[in-house]
Amino acid sequence: MQKLILDTNVIVSALISNSIPTMILYHLVLTKRVETCLSDEIFSEYLEVMNREKFLRFPNFKTNADVVLNKIREISKFYQTNRKVDVLADTSDNKFLELAAISSADYLITGNTQDFRLTEFEYTKILTPREYWDTIDLNS
Repeated sequence: MQKLILDTNVIVSALISNSIPTMILYHLVLTKRVETCLSDEIFSEYLEVMNREKFLRFPNFKTNADVVLNKIREISKFYQTNRKVDVLADTSDNKFLELAAISSADYLITGNTQDFRLTEFEYTKILTPREYWDTIDLNS
């Protein structure tokens, strides 16, 4: 089973639009066709971002975010990140690489191509939602 790390922006995109992040979240992650890797630090970021006031303009955002985050917490495998990395210019995003290192995730999916200029970190490929969706084999 593929192991994925979802950047926060992928979850936000899935909740505010009907797009590839939506398909990844609802057809792969929440149906457990992939294993989602998480750390306490990343889950805390999910909670903080999803509770920002700017998202209240989207109908049912808060309710949907609560449901999705509860399900993600329930089905994800949590890892303790015991290794610090200092690779990305936006140092707050290094926690995603730290999780990649400890979990040996297959993919880190992010829409943040500005900060994630790497295409791979150790054994984890870093792809946009579109790149991931276009390359995955859902039958494997």
